[in-house]
This record gives sequence, structure tokens and C-alpha cells, in this order.
Amino acid sequence: MKCPTCNKEAEIIGNLFRPFCSERCKTIDLGKWAAEEYRVPSKEKPPEEFHRSNGHSTHHEDIED
Repeated sequence: MKCPTCNKEAEIIGNLFRPFCSERCKTIDLGKWAAEEYRVPSKEKPPEEFHRSNGHSTHHEDIED
């Protein structure tokens, strides 16, 4: 199996970090998720697009008391 981070061969049996080859590669991958470098595709609109399309504002200064 190839490591998804560095593409080196990763052991499957006895490898605590699988599918990664090492703790370093696992940490790099986690950092990319945390930095939002990976995205899961979705057909849903982000909340700000939904509100704009309905004529509603998401800004606090536009809300009257």
C-alpha cells in the first residue's frame, strides 16, 4: 500500500499509522485537514449564499432593533 502523503510503500501489518508510512505523514495529513486544504464535495450552498438568495442579510449591522 502506498502512503497517501509521500507515496512511499507503507506496511499494512503492525503499522500503527496506516494507511500512512509514519507518524510524520499522518501529522502532515491532519494539518492539511485543519488548514482546510481538503474539501468534501457538497451540493448544498454555504449559509451565506442561502441567505443572499432569500434576500436576508447575515451582517449584524443590517439588523434593526
